[in-house]
Amino acid sequence: MGFLVLVVRIMGRISTFRSYQFLLLLAAMFAVIAFYYFGSERHSFSSTTKRIRQTQANTNRNDADLTVDTRISHLPASEQQRGEELNVGEESDISRSRKGSSEAGGQRYHALMMFTKVDRSRSLQDKFRVAMLSMVKLAHFLEGEVLVLHFVSDQASQELGQRMLQELLQDAPFKYEVSIIFHDVVELTQKLFPIVEAMQKHFSAGSGAYYSESIFFLSVAMHHIMPESLTRIVQLDLDLKYKTNIRDLFQEFDKFPPGAVIGIAREMQPVYRHTFWLYRKENPKTRVGEPPPEGLPGFNSGVMLLDLSAMRASTLYNQLLKPSNVAKLADQYRFKGHLGDQDFFTMIGMEHPELFYSLACGWNRQLCTWWRDHGYGDVFQLYYGCDGPVYIYHGNCNSPIPDD
Repeated sequence: MGFLVLVVRIMGRISTFRSYQFLLLLAAMFAVIAFYYFGSERHSFSSTTKRIRQTQANTNRNDADLTVDTRISHLPASEQQRGEELNVGEESDISRSRKGSSEAGGQRYHALMMFTKVDRSRSLQDKFRVAMLSMVKLAHFLEGEVLVLHFVSDQASQELGQRMLQELLQDAPFKYEVSIIFHDVVELTQKLFPIVEAMQKHFSAGSGAYYSESIFFLSVAMHHIMPESLTRIVQLDLDLKYKTNIRDLFQEFDKFPPGAVIGIAREMQPVYRHTFWLYRKENPKTRVGEPPPEGLPGFNSGVMLLDLSAMRASTLYNQLLKPSNVAKLADQYRFKGHLGDQDFFTMIGMEHPELFYSLACGWNRQLCTWWRDHGYGDVFQLYYGCDGPVYIYHGNCNSPIPDD
């Protein structure tokens, strides 16, 4: 109220002032207004400043969360340089390291997982969580060794994966270093399509089916897609649960016999007894599709060891990738599959078993029992049995995985 009275008095005297006096009074009036305005709004101004500072603090916390905590950090310069030289994808900010580990120049262990359409599936997210938590819980590497995790992903799933990995890695008890690399599924598909186009019609369920996309033949031609500096890689499904140190799986590479290019476990259902039905009818004494140990039950691609150097060097393997040879074998075995790379490996394995190292069933202990209830109950257990320790459970066809 006092402010308004002051203004009225000033305005009443304006008519008696000269121009320069008027300007001085006008300046004084603005000064008074400014004083009263900021004086009355002191609380609001202070609150705004507080909100800005809170926002800045929150931004800083979010930046810190990119590395989850002080134990998770960007790769040292030496590792960043090696990642650039590898040139295989986009390296994430997420990594775990022991101080000084990179300087030791230890071995790098590469593992790849398909991570497409995960943003649309709560089921896939839950499976990924089980897989990663069990992996990091039991993993142990030597000083200086690096675990490099590759994810083939679309953009939306990559963003989700980065957030999930921050959560899943933050409480992991391991001390070794983990590097995360995301590969764009579109770019890889463009590179793959010319190589695998001809085989898709033999090993795909049809247009729009899950395995009909070229990317699900990645393992078949990964030696052409990845740089030559990448010599060995393990490809893993998302629906796994690890019961042992994943480093032990990589030691299986050293057991490959001469000529073998891929390590893979047998199929534990009569899938290929069914798929090869016509060939088996025409060849009643064949071992194709028969159960182990004497039969050839085919392969399951849930866990695969890919010796990329051996794949590049194998004249036989690369000849088998040619469309004419794929068509010849498919016709010879009357083969029409729907499981992508797994079908291709199974088919060529019937003709050339020397290309494969047989992983013990415990490295890919499949749990699916679908075929037991669909016409093969009388022989199912002959395929499903797996003696020996279980190293990795595979919850294929949405099968529940035993609790710890």
